[in-house]
Amino acid sequence: MLQAVLQLLRSDKRFLFGFVVIAVLTVLAGMSVFNPYKDGMWNQFPRDLPVSTAHWLGTNSMGQDIFWIMTEAIRNSIVLGLVAAALSRTIALAVGLTAGYRGGLFDRILMTVNDSFVIIPLFPVLILVANILKSQVNLAMLGLILGLFGWAWDARLFRSQVLSLRERGFTFTAMFSGMSDVQVVMKEHLPFVIPLVMAATLNNIIWVIGMEVSLGVLGLSSLEIPTLGTMIFWATQYQAIFLGMWNWILTPVVICVFLILGLY
Repeated sequence: MLQAVLQLLRSDKRFLFGFVVIAVLTVLAGMSVFNPYKDGMWNQFPRDLPVSTAHWLGTNSMGQDIFWIMTEAIRNSIVLGLVAAALSRTIALAVGLTAGYRGGLFDRILMTVNDSFVIIPLFPVLILVANILKSQVNLAMLGLILGLFGWAWDARLFRSQVLSLRERGFTFTAMFSGMSDVQVVMKEHLPFVIPLVMAATLNNIIWVIGMEVSLGVLGLSSLEIPTLGTMIFWATQYQAIFLGMWNWILTPVVICVFLILGLY
């Protein structure tokens, strides 16, 4: 595995770019552990200070150090993406593997449910859910909501792979050797699906981060928790652009662009 990564770093400039970007952002997220200031507290510093050695990215109109808020926002956004992706991968794998292997009526029922989620316009639904649960929305709740709505496309992808695998000779050999359905799926089919799972997971993390930013900009996520979306929300609320505070508004925007590019 390590040799494959090293080879990619040497031969693929796009992979090198993504690797470096994600590594840097991971280090920044890890620095949030050493934040000397209380989480998200306002008015800890004089407002609207410029960039200096004391405040690497200056302070905002809420009296917060932009650099340390940025580290927490990166950490929270990445954690949100991982939590939502883990939940949606679990559902997608369960539905895709089961439907593809069993086939027949069971497959049609599961795919009917799956297609119902596919055709739902997710963004308006997420806006509605976030409005209903606004007072209860926290990072875990938002990850749960996005995970429950983000599995359908990938479940269909995994199912299509299993539909092909179940017709191959090794599947019949495994069945005739006495392996149970669960063993066939987990030991014979899952290893072939894992590359698809990894690629789909990265795409899902990108989707989750994009959705969080969209909801955060609209003020529909937990505004007390620093994320890339809520950073942009507060910057626009305090009219950072008109005040010329580019260090405030551009920080989350640039980080978001590089995070999504790096994952892509």
